[in-house]
Amino acid sequence: MRLPTPTGPHRTGVTTLCLVDRSRRDPWDPAIPVRELMITVFYPARTVHGFSVAPQMTTGAAKSFNGIDVHVHRLPSSGVNWAATATHSYANAPAQAVRRPVVLYGPGGGDPRTLGTGIAEELASHGYVVVTIDHPGDGSEVEFPHTTAYRHEKVRETVFRGDPRTDADQFRTMIEARIGDTRFVLDQLAVLAAGRNPDATGRAVPEDLGRALDLRRVGIYGHSAGGTAAAEAMYEDRRIHAAVNMEGYLDHTPETPGKVGQLFPVARYGVDRPLLLLGSEGFDGKEADQQALELSWAAMLTHQRGRTRRRQVGHAMHWVFTDYAVMAPQLQAAGLMSAADRVGLVGTIDPDTSVAEVRHHVLSFFARNLPACCRHPQ
Repeated sequence: MRLPTPTGPHRTGVTTLCLVDRSRRDPWDPAIPVRELMITVFYPARTVHGFSVAPQMTTGAAKSFNGIDVHVHRLPSSGVNWAATATHSYANAPAQAVRRPVVLYGPGGGDPRTLGTGIAEELASHGYVVVTIDHPGDGSEVEFPHTTAYRHEKVRETVFRGDPRTDADQFRTMIEARIGDTRFVLDQLAVLAAGRNPDATGRAVPEDLGRALDLRRVGIYGHSAGGTAAAEAMYEDRRIHAAVNMEGYLDHTPETPGKVGQLFPVARYGVDRPLLLLGSEGFDGKEADQQALELSWAAMLTHQRGRTRRRQVGHAMHWVFTDYAVMAPQLQAAGLMSAADRVGLVGTIDPDTSVAEVRHHVLSFFARNLPACCRHPQ
C-alpha cells in the first residue's frame, strides 16, 4: 500500500519519542501509576542523505492492527502486509535549524496516530513541525520501545470493545485524557526546545530538532474524538492559537439516551481563536449521532466572535480524513475490499480528489492563521 506523496518543497524527517507524565496515573489501567505516551514528530529535514525511509507502522503495531482495526473497519484479514507501507520521511534525519510553527494531531477514538501520516507529511513538507499523538488505552495499538515493571508487553492495545460515544463515562474519560495528554506534550516540547531530551528512554533526538520548534506558533488538528479534543484543548490552553476539528462532536454523550448532551465549554461559550469545523457529506453515525453533531456544531457557529468556519467534503464518509482515504480504494482495486465497504469507510469520492481537498482545507487554514513563512534562522 502507498501513501500520497507530499507536495511541499521540503524533504521530511521523522522521529518517535516516548514521554512519561509522572504527575498523572493512567486513566484506563489502574495498575499503571504514570501516564505513558508515544508521539511521532515530522519536520523539514536539512538533509536525508544516508538516512532510511521510515515505515508507517512498527512491526508490533502492525500485527495488532491486523487483529483490531481490520475487524472494526471491515478491512481484509489477509493479503496485506500492514508493516510494509513506507512513509516519505527519513528516520532521525537532521532538522533544519529554523524555528517553525508546531502543529499537534490527535487521531479518532480507538484509532492509532499512524493513520494520520499523510496529512502530517504534507504539512511538514510545507514547513511545519507536526507532532502526532497516540493515547494508550484508547488508541487501537501503541508500541513502546520496551516493557516496564507495570506494563509487561511492548504493544498496548485498546480497552474499547465498542463505540466509546455510546458510554457517557467512557467518552468523558477519553476526551479528558486526550486534553491532558495534549497539554503534557506541549510541556515536553518546551523541554526539547530548551535543548534537553524529553524521551523517557534517553534515546537521542535528531540533530537540531529542538531548534526547529517555535512554540509561540502552535496549532492543533484532529479527527473525530481527536477533533473534539483539539477544539476543547484550544479553549482551555492559551498556548494553542488555531484548531481544526475534523468531524468531532462538541457535546458530551447524554447521560440518558434520547436526551441532548451537555456542550463542551468551547461550544457553549465560543473561542477567540480560529477554529475550522471540517465535515463529510455522508457522516455515517446513527440519526441521533448526526443530530448531536449538527446541534453542537450549530451552537459553536452562533458565537459572534467570527473566528469559526465550517467546510464540507462532498461524496465522502467519516474516515476520509485519515489514510484510509487512499488505502480503501487501493484495497478495492486489488480485489481485497468490496465497493460497499470502501464506500462505508471513505465514500465514493476519488482518492486523488479527497486527498487534495482535505490537504487544501487543512494546509490553507494553517497557512492563514499559523503561517510557516516567518522564518528565523538560528
